[in-house]
Amino acid sequence: MSAALAEELHRLEEQGCTGILRAGDGEFHLARGTIASVVCRRTIGLDRLAVEAGVATDEDLRRARAGEPGALLRRPRLETLARLSVYDAAYFLLESEAESEFVPTEEHWLAPVCRIAPHALVSECARRRRPDAGPWTADMVSTVPVAPAERAHRQRVVLTAAQAEVLAAADNHRTIADIARELGRTTYGCLVAVRDLTRAGLIAVPSEAERRRRQWVARSVGDDVDVPAPSSTPRPGRGRHAARNPLPRRVPAPVAPPTSGRHALVEEASAAARTPDVTDPSPGTSARTTNRNSRGADTYSWTPPVDRPWQQVDRALLIRIKTALAELA
Repeated sequence: MSAALAEELHRLEEQGCTGILRAGDGEFHLARGTIASVVCRRTIGLDRLAVEAGVATDEDLRRARAGEPGALLRRPRLETLARLSVYDAAYFLLESEAESEFVPTEEHWLAPVCRIAPHALVSECARRRRPDAGPWTADMVSTVPVAPAERAHRQRVVLTAAQAEVLAAADNHRTIADIARELGRTTYGCLVAVRDLTRAGLIAVPSEAERRRRQWVARSVGDDVDVPAPSSTPRPGRGRHAARNPLPRRVPAPVAPPTSGRHALVEEASAAARTPDVTDPSPGTSARTTNRNSRGADTYSWTPPVDRPWQQVDRALLIRIKTALAELA
């Protein structure tokens, strides 16, 4: 909990200030030191709660914000929903460490029916910070999507109506704040339901949900799709399949024939049979080309044989091969 924001609320309470205290993504509306309304972007607010409960219409709320609440303030359920929205929004604002700024203004239109002492509000928000809350923290409600578990480890789980609605809305895309807007419930209530479902093994833990969210975003933007570079020089990419410099192919270097010794004549004769012409190999033979790979070794190419008339073999070559075989015998 933000100690600085809690101290500022206590100071405004003691001084009996009236105005707006802006902090983070929301604001506190104070009326003579008491809190009449709290607004936070991560919560649905009083307007949605009142419309979903049938307490007021959009037109009633528009007139109330314009300074003409009329008979709306005499509806008993409005005070209950107003207090519920105050505690819901204040819980998330007090969890942030954002700097606050107070601006004096006129009283909020809810001041006649909703007055909450700041010290009571801070105490309630501190009570909601349970040590067994689990891995879901307040800052995750609008950033991490809720994903159902791939497999339930229990054969039978008893769920409340609120938990069943939250579980049905979990689709690996909606966050807790999105689910609250979808169902018309408080964000804190949905957060508690998600924590209970996580302990029951029906909701994936936040780390797994965050990993799935990043994979879904990567697939959406095509981060894992290979995109060939327009030129021969590969350009760096973003995904793990980004274009890389191709590694040179390893071509084994040919074994050099011995220049002397017993097998010199045989190797020389075999080499002559393999390469009758270095630059113009005949079909069906392997010829050593003048191309060299990145390691400096000569490469070999092979031309498939074609049907052609039989040609007489060089007689001198046959005599040399016969002499070499006789030497080996």
